[in-house]
Amino acid sequence: MDALHPRLLVTRFSECFHFYRAILPPLAGAKLVKGSPEGPYAHWDVERQGLLSLFDRGAMAAAVGAAGLPSEHGPAQDATMFVLRVDDVDKAVALCVQSGGTLVVGPTDRPEWGPNLRSAHLRDPEDRLMELQSY
Repeated sequence: MDALHPRLLVTRFSECFHFYRAILPPLAGAKLVKGSPEGPYAHWDVERQGLLSLFDRGAMAAAVGAAGLPSEHGPAQDATMFVLRVDDVDKAVALCVQSGGTLVVGPTDRPEWGPNLRSAHLRDPEDRLMELQSY
């Protein structure tokens, strides 16, 4: 049983599904356990432990009685970020961009964050911030 795992609530389920299906196996060793581009749910595991789930945002809003609430609150700083530790940040960035991600900050050495730490920041197809890091 998985104690913790992130679940992203997404509006463009198919695009997000294709993006994460393309990057999670080579970057994190994750396997798709359940789901398809049609949604409303998908999840990936690493060694039978949950890594990431996607769930259709509208379906979740309906399930919790929030379907009538606005889905956007205007521009704001990011409140969440998906972080993946990878072997090679530069190669991981190339895969993410090729798979539909948008580069925010290219691969950068960040010794102030930790010895030998290298990171890059991207956005997934729904503009969600993610960090690729190696150390």
